Amino acid sequence: MSFAALPGRLAQVRAVVARLAAHPVTIVAVTKGFGTDAVRAALDAGIADIGENRVQEAVKKQEELGAGSREPGIRWHLIGHLQRNKAKLVPGRFALVHSLDSLELAQELDRRSTAPQRVLLQVNVAGEEQKSGCTPAEAPAVVRQIAALPQLRLEGLMTLAPFTDDEAVQRRTFRDLRVLRDRMKEEDGVWLQTLSMGMSGDYASAVAEGATVIRLGTALFGPRESV
Repeated sequence: MSFAALPGRLAQVRAVVARLAAHPVTIVAVTKGFGTDAVRAALDAGIADIGENRVQEAVKKQEELGAGSREPGIRWHLIGHLQRNKAKLVPGRFALVHSLDSLELAQELDRRSTAPQRVLLQVNVAGEEQKSGCTPAEAPAVVRQIAALPQLRLEGLMTLAPFTDDEAVQRRTFRDLRVLRDRMKEEDGVWLQTLSMGMSGDYASAVAEGATVIRLGTALFGPRESV
């Protein structure tokens, strides 16, 4: 598959980010459903942060590339749901896990890790049953408990907006995550600098509401080929 349009698409994304944000925003290139040629294309375009939804797919690509998370120039991100029985595959492979969605999963990942593992807590801001994540009400307590685990380094929060073109709904979801983060700083003295929010269809709304990390697949690589 050709990724010749990637540099142009990336330039468009960066222009949107520059217009909407006064702070640095990390672009994670989501290569789910693409081969290792997409990873190489992203690196060639200047994107070092590579995101995968499934642990097994990430491991396969890392092995094909001869790469672990230590591969020069690549920072692997796990952005999809992580099952507890797959936690053993994470340590040493991912620079950042975005989708820690419960204390039980955090404890399992902590037990499996032999070196500090950077993580984000996924919060189901929109309250959608089909999405993972703790509730906003649960988040402060879960944050305190994860922060106490010796091998995990909690750096921020992640959320998914409802699948909609309604910008008001998108922005409200992302705003609520930012407000939750800021309230925890004020009330609990916990500062979580990273807000991972926004994908190809809603990243502009996320950036406008304070996203520091956006996760983009189609916006960079184009539509995935149907199998």
